[in-house]
Amino acid sequence: MKKDISTIDDIKLLVDAFYTRVQENSLLSGVFNERILDRWPSHLEKMYRFWQTVLLDEHTYNGSPFTPHARLPVNETHFEKWKELFYQTVDENFAGDKAEEAKWRAGKMAEMFYHKITYYQNNPDKILL
Repeated sequence: MKKDISTIDDIKLLVDAFYTRVQENSLLSGVFNERILDRWPSHLEKMYRFWQTVLLDEHTYNGSPFTPHARLPVNETHFEKWKELFYQTVDENFAGDKAEEAKWRAGKMAEMFYHKITYYQNNPDKILL
């Protein structure tokens, strides 16, 4: 029986499994690998802290998650694939309220990032906020 997301080890499993899928996905791998290059370990550490803060209420992440993504060359198709892979990863590894919350929060973040990125793509002279 699957357990819910409740510890930092659960967060690490989620993040590692998800980003393995991203790195192997033909649509997403180029976008991520071109930006992250050889900094995957530090990116994963940042993602552990982000999701630990969001899901476990253990405030270990500081920063602005949107800014590094603002100028990515992505569209709605990228976000749909990102959500699909994230949801699959959660569903294959976890079950429970926090697992559902993780999917809900990921979906809301993807929606917000998509709209903001589209705005900046359509208004390239605007200062990033």
